[in-house]
Amino acid sequence: MAFSPSPVNWLKRHLVVIAGLLTLAYLLLPNVVVTVFSFNKPNGRFNYEWQQFSTDAWKDPCGVAGLCGSLSLSLQIALWATLGATALGTAIAFALVRYRFRARGTINSLIFLPMAMPEVVMAASLLTLFLNMGARLGFWTILIAHITFCLSFVVTAVKARVMSMDPRLEQAAQDLYAGPFQTFVRVTLPIAAPGIAAGALLAFALSFDDFIITNFNAGSTVTFPMFVWGSAQRGTPVQINVIGTAMFVVAVLFVLVSMVIGNRRNRRTA
Repeated sequence: MAFSPSPVNWLKRHLVVIAGLLTLAYLLLPNVVVTVFSFNKPNGRFNYEWQQFSTDAWKDPCGVAGLCGSLSLSLQIALWATLGATALGTAIAFALVRYRFRARGTINSLIFLPMAMPEVVMAASLLTLFLNMGARLGFWTILIAHITFCLSFVVTAVKARVMSMDPRLEQAAQDLYAGPFQTFVRVTLPIAAPGIAAGALLAFALSFDDFIITNFNAGSTVTFPMFVWGSAQRGTPVQINVIGTAMFVVAVLFVLVSMVIGNRRNRRTA
């Protein structure tokens, strides 16, 4: 006679899985709401109550003046901030791990300050710096501010990867008469690539999503998060939900494609 576990024992064995699924559902619930209301046709200005199913907003996502312009600006800033923060952060991470110098401990401590510091404090500090320098607030001040606060996250991600690297692999390449540049390009960089990619993706997401620091240092420039905040004061257009849903779908597809490519590589090397 087969033994059937009691519901209590089954719950104990699957408690971690259930908790993980519930947490994931809780995190994805706002995205589901945004997706559902992207097909809504509100009677008034506010898209907060379900009225009628419609695909009008999907047919004309740029139907609201200034929406696609602010989206394009946010994407440009996020892209350039990611490139700048990734390049500088990777160099700083390698310097902190591979070299010994007097200010190394101090720099290690300062790297974590932007992550621990409240965004309001950092935003006000950057604004004060720009005003004292006589800089005109706009695209470039936003870009500099984004590179500044994204830099710490990139350094942390790349540094963790570099610290886990086996130095004997680089020594083996040098024993095989590879020069410093060849060793870095063919051995060091491919091994550190996952950490660099993680830092770059994190920097892009943080830059695109930032509101507080951007709002302090934008002047008359309007990014997508600022456009969403301004629209919420007058009425939220359905097109904002459309853009949010599209960004979420693109991010999910990117993660799935990365997982498939990673699994194929693991199978080839196994």
